[in-house]
Amino acid sequence: MTPPAPPSRGRALAELAGLFLRLGATAFGGPVAHIALIEDEVVRRRRWLTREELLDLIGAVNLIPGPNSTELAIHIGHRRAGWPGLIVAGACFIAPAMGIVTLLAWAYVRYGALPAMSGLLWGIKPAIIAIVAQALWGFARAAIKSVPLALVGGAALLASLLGVAELPILLGASLLMLLGRGVKEARDGKAPVVLPLALSLQTAVAPAAASLVSTAVGLTPLFLFFLKVGSLLFGSGYVLLAFLRADLVVRWHWLTETQLLDAVAVGQFTPGPVFTTATFIGYVLGGVAGALVATVGIFLPAFVFVALSAPLLPRLRRSRRAAAVLDGINVASLALMVSVTFLLGRSAITSWATLGMALGSLLLLVRFRLNSAWLVLGGGVLGALAHRAP
Repeated sequence: MTPPAPPSRGRALAELAGLFLRLGATAFGGPVAHIALIEDEVVRRRRWLTREELLDLIGAVNLIPGPNSTELAIHIGHRRAGWPGLIVAGACFIAPAMGIVTLLAWAYVRYGALPAMSGLLWGIKPAIIAIVAQALWGFARAAIKSVPLALVGGAALLASLLGVAELPILLGASLLMLLGRGVKEARDGKAPVVLPLALSLQTAVAPAAASLVSTAVGLTPLFLFFLKVGSLLFGSGYVLLAFLRADLVVRWHWLTETQLLDAVAVGQFTPGPVFTTATFIGYVLGGVAGALVATVGIFLPAFVFVALSAPLLPRLRRSRRAAAVLDGINVASLALMVSVTFLLGRSAITSWATLGMALGSLLLLVRFRLNSAWLVLGGGVLGALAHRAP
């Protein structure tokens, strides 16, 4: 499938802003769900990228720290409209979530509690599982291009289900594919293979950020702390929880355990990036200014890492050796998404009603190609109505 010819820069920026503002306001479910929603819009509906190109971007963002789905949005913006697109896509994906979380933080500080959203999420989660399942099927068809890739993907899935961390899985899969390429080239009498390290960019900024954090609660130390987190953090929202607890609760006593858990909960049940947990914490510690500097701090490294890595990706894909590494990373990324979806599915589909909603959503997606945003909205409305019923 060939993408259509690119539009003018102004129109491309407007399209990017419109799409990622909407996704930032409606994309519930965490990074895997966000990626599925992005795939639906960017590959299936708008044809801005092929599925193979999107998979390459997913593999790339898995190798750098920071919020994967936000970095994917930033990459797409760069592909679509250059450096201005990089900024517009990322900022528009973050802004709605930041606004929603800031309002929730205001209510939390003023009234001492979070609003109930259990009914809304009860209906949204099955729809999200269907959207993710449909996207994963498409990714699998694009990523598993050979028997060795299928075997590496299966091994990565098993390792993930057994609790192995994300980064060792990604590096192990890339190494296996690189070794396989090396064996083939050795048979053909070609030069030995060297593992490309071009995407390991976090070492450039992480140590500087880590060394600057002060123990006083103020806007500057708040910014520097979240800059460190955004520069170093790999993994899921649970890794973020451990990272924040070690410094904010145990070391510096800026927050209580309850406040931290409430902040992580807000990041999980609001749309958009999970890293807007930082927005909530920033507001609790420093009001609106604190929310702003914490948000900028945690997301700024993502823009830097993508800006540094984006020009390298086309060259990596043209190299046979680097392409083998990227194929391994892509199939491992797919395995990680399948593993997370399995765990999410167990928590989302807990009754015949939620199973019916998931299957119905999948039917609407596959048979009628319903826009995923309508599925999320419809699931939320059904969940809210079901929980209001006597």
